[in-house]
Amino acid sequence: MSKDRYESPLASRYASEFMLHLFSAEERIQTWRRLWVALARAEHNLGLPVTQAQVDELAAHTTDIDFEVAAAREKEVRHDVMAHVYAYGKVAPSAAGIIHLGATSCYVTDNADIVIYREGLRYVRGELLAVLENLAKFADAHKATPTLGYTHYQPAQLVTVGKRATLWMQDLLSDLEELDFVLDNIKFLGCRGTTGTEASFMDLFNGDGAKIDKMNRQIAAEFGFTKCFAVCGQTYPRKFDSRVLNVLSAIAQSCYKFAGDLRLLQHDRQLEEPFEKNQIGSSAMAYKRNPMRSERICSLARYLMADAANAPMTASVQWLERTLDDSANRRISLPEGFLCADAILRLMQNVTDGLHVNEQVVDSTVREYLPFIATENLMMEGVKRGGNRQELHEVIRECSMAATTKMKEGEKCDLLARLAASGSFNMTEVEMQAILEPKLYIGRCPEQVDAFLAQVRPLLTGASAEKPEINL
Repeated sequence: MSKDRYESPLASRYASEFMLHLFSAEERIQTWRRLWVALARAEHNLGLPVTQAQVDELAAHTTDIDFEVAAAREKEVRHDVMAHVYAYGKVAPSAAGIIHLGATSCYVTDNADIVIYREGLRYVRGELLAVLENLAKFADAHKATPTLGYTHYQPAQLVTVGKRATLWMQDLLSDLEELDFVLDNIKFLGCRGTTGTEASFMDLFNGDGAKIDKMNRQIAAEFGFTKCFAVCGQTYPRKFDSRVLNVLSAIAQSCYKFAGDLRLLQHDRQLEEPFEKNQIGSSAMAYKRNPMRSERICSLARYLMADAANAPMTASVQWLERTLDDSANRRISLPEGFLCADAILRLMQNVTDGLHVNEQVVDSTVREYLPFIATENLMMEGVKRGGNRQELHEVIRECSMAATTKMKEGEKCDLLARLAASGSFNMTEVEMQAILEPKLYIGRCPEQVDAFLAQVRPLLTGASAEKPEINL
């Protein structure tokens, strides 16, 4: 590839070969040709002057696209679809006169986009399942590993490493549900004419509307669709594009949350993304282990969330039966949305497949704050030993403030020593330490993880087989 011209980093650095090919000119124009074949076949089947030989000739030339011929023709006529009709006719001369019969440009452009977006969503679904499968294994392995919970990014009650992973999974499962809804409700445009009235086909079929409906059903079925939009203008409703980019944005939001959390935890050395043997963390600071994959996820996710705003803005300004100011925007925003989602999910697969828990650091952090977390249990035990609940509460409050002050001065937590020294609890510091077993303070985390994964596993059956290959 030439290095003296700009190229999108989504193509050159981040996206998969599958997604790059899916949105290539070759795939797009081949899909146009398949649509022209399907139209000719349906017209032949329904009695229009299209021969089987013409259909066969078109079908034999769906892949041998001469882009130079099409480009030269487009310079003359300033119309990309008609340029490709011309190029197609050059390789299928006997059918040149019936290519695009009764159709408008949006027959090929819009239907092809729907087909391509459907394949893109299916691929994204496989990537999403692969991420969920990785996180499910991680959650199960660490469902009972106590870790410090945070609210407002301040130390809170204990959770477990695995329970936290289920929160990430739940967001992604919500995205999967939304994605499946979009996939299940995709409709085909069909061949509907310049303003969606099918007037050209009323003329071709001598007013036989039933044949028009049959033609559209046949073409839709050839591409695996069971439904067409009930009504349309010249294009399919651009609200569909909003649905597509919205679900890709939703995935980006969830991935950003995961990667943002991981960046915070890597700062505290509790969790780490994969770091390869010869990886360089910084050009100047050789000791660094920057969470570059997670940072890249966040960076790309911000772009995708912003990109998704294009579709609703475009949908809102489609004047009457259509206007062309959607075209240039859609050529950029939809493909780049898919390439970006693909890039994010490839990174997510890599990171979730190699997540590392520094269990000693996690345990040390837990034990540093556990005396504060355990104070209610200590108070109950003190009451059992003859103490006054209200008096013990005040002792805990005063000792906690003093211990926190010491910690802010860089010293270790001495809360238990202070409580034991007060004499109010009738307990030694050693006896208090016995209460500080982290697993006593994780509530139902292991049970919650098990219950959650039991619901998720049926969705992940076969996910390994669908898992796209990644090479970062």
